[in-house]
Amino acid sequence: MRLRKPEWIRVKMQGGTVSNKVNSLISDLSLNTVCNEANCPNRMECYERGTATFMILGRNCTRNCTFCNVTREMPDKVNPEEPENVAEAVAKLGLRHAVITSVTRDDLGDQGSKQFARVVEEIRKTTPKVTIELLIPDMQGNKELIDIILDSEPNILNHNVETVPELYDEVRPMAIFERSIELLDYVKRTRPEMKTKSGMMLGLGETKEQVIDVFKRLREVDCDMLTLGQYLQPTTAHIPVVEYITPGQFDEYKEIALSMGFKRVASSPLVRSSYYAEDF
Repeated sequence: MRLRKPEWIRVKMQGGTVSNKVNSLISDLSLNTVCNEANCPNRMECYERGTATFMILGRNCTRNCTFCNVTREMPDKVNPEEPENVAEAVAKLGLRHAVITSVTRDDLGDQGSKQFARVVEEIRKTTPKVTIELLIPDMQGNKELIDIILDSEPNILNHNVETVPELYDEVRPMAIFERSIELLDYVKRTRPEMKTKSGMMLGLGETKEQVIDVFKRLREVDCDMLTLGQYLQPTTAHIPVVEYITPGQFDEYKEIALSMGFKRVASSPLVRSSYYAEDF
C-alpha cells in the first residue's frame, strides 16, 4: 500500500515560455537531462529558471538501483558530438553554473570518464567563466579513470552515497558504500582545493542514528557540501516509500550537518543533488 503524500511534498504544476525554450533546446541538440529521465519533481521550476542538469552518455543505465527512474535497457552509443552540444546549451541558456551527470556505464572501458573530461573542456572553451559541477558514478573505484575526470578540473566533484550502508543491498545492490566514500576521499587527498559534494535520499527506512553516521563518514573524508531530500517512488515497480520525513526533521538534519563542519547543506523534502546548485 502506497503512503499518501503529505501536503508539503506536493508540487504545483509549472510551465511557460522559458521551460518550452529549454525543452526545445535540449531536443534540438539531442541532449538528455536528469530532470526528465529521473522524473525530477522540480524540473519545471528549474526549466522556468532557465536551467537544467545535463545527463551525458545516453539514457540507459547499466546498474539496477531500485529507487531510480532512469531506464535500464541496452546502453546507447556514446555521441561524439555531445560535449560540443552541452557546451552550446550552456552558452545559449546563459548559465553561470553548469551541472553535468551521467548514467553509469559499466560497459565502457573508460566508464565514460573521457566524455566527462571532454564536456568540461568544451564548456571552458565557450564559456570560461561558468563554474562546473560534475555528478559522477563510482567508476568502479578505478583511480586512473577518476584522474581523467579530475584532470579536467571541474569546480565541484559530486558523488552521491544516496542512502545509508545498511540499505545498500535493497536500494543499490550493484554499488558499495565504502567505494563511494573512498572516491570522495581520493578526490580530497589528490585535489585538496577541489570542492566535494554528496547527497542522500531519506524516507527509505533509515534511522536517525544511521543518517548521522553517514554524515560522520562524509566529514571524515572532508566532504564540503551535502544535499538531503525525500525519496519519492517513481512507479509501483520501484522500492516503496517507508515514511515521509517532515520539514522540521529536515531542518534538524541541516543543523546537525552544519555543526559537524559541512560548509553548505541543502535539506528539505524536494531538494535534489542539483537543485539550486548555483546558490551553493
